[in-house]
Amino acid sequence: MAKTVLLVDDELRMRKLVADFLLREGYHILEAANGQMALHLLSVEKIDLVILDVMMPERNGWTVCQAIRKNGTIPVIMLTAKSEEADQLYAFEIGADEYVTKPFSPKVLTARVNALFRRMEQEKDKTALCGGLVIDTAARQVFLDEQLLDLSPKEYELLNYLAENTGNALSRPQILDHVWTYDYLGELRTVDTHINRLRTKLGAKSTLIHTIRGYGYRFEAEK
Repeated sequence: MAKTVLLVDDELRMRKLVADFLLREGYHILEAANGQMALHLLSVEKIDLVILDVMMPERNGWTVCQAIRKNGTIPVIMLTAKSEEADQLYAFEIGADEYVTKPFSPKVLTARVNALFRRMEQEKDKTALCGGLVIDTAARQVFLDEQLLDLSPKEYELLNYLAENTGNALSRPQILDHVWTYDYLGELRTVDTHINRLRTKLGAKSTLIHTIRGYGYRFEAEK
């Protein structure tokens, strides 16, 4: 069954440009011209991925992304003309998975969509356990003492990557390259921001993530 991608942008020309490339890859496309329309479609349709502009009428992309994260873990790619470092960091902090600035290459955007879906498929049929912490990779969910944790897709992928490499020291560039899948130069703080948010949500299990000063992080299983 074809994956459904929701394109959210107030520019019809931009939606058509992106839709044409994604349709060639076999995706089913839904379109929304503003944030309110996007949230309505998300409430009545099964959406597999959202490509979301920031500057829109009625509700901007920031508030739409936050609303998506309150209700689930649908992958979100921010597509925007806002290229400041602070904007990119904010996007990742509220749960965006990718941040693509305009102007952009439709071919590269399509490749990122394909890569995101490939990663999700590769994670099926694997489950990692660590004490009271359960990482269900088939469902892309994490449970702590049988309680479902509210993790963003990037927080989930970060925890899963750390757990898959239990006992191994992972540098910040390594983590950035694997979890974000492309060179995001100068933004190593993105890793620290997500680690801090992840530790907060893990509560007592936050001690499983060890900081390696001046290098990165290591996930240690409980003895």
